[in-house]
Amino acid sequence: MAEERIELPQGTLDLLILKALALESLHGWAISERLQQISRDALQVQQGSLYPALHRLERRGWIKARWATSENNRRAKYYELTRLGRRQLETETEAWRKLAAAVGQVLDMA
Repeated sequence: MAEERIELPQGTLDLLILKALALESLHGWAISERLQQISRDALQVQQGSLYPALHRLERRGWIKARWATSENNRRAKYYELTRLGRRQLETETEAWRKLAAAVGQVLDMA
């Protein structure tokens, strides 16, 4: 039986990108691959969603970009968290956990 893909609620992609960049800088394709791998293929972020989100996060000052050579010798734009981005990741993670707990409580009502 094929596993179902999960549709991301509005704003969730930003949080996932910030989390993916928390350990190291990555280029766009690597961000998408990391999210797919960690979610065991439940999350597949398409380029049409990923790159606008990366640009939005960059405009907000949460990430910054630099050009470098990728592992297969191609020029790629690498993204990394800024100090402001790390604070935003903490804030959004806390808010997400509170929301998930509240929704869980409602769903678990007898």
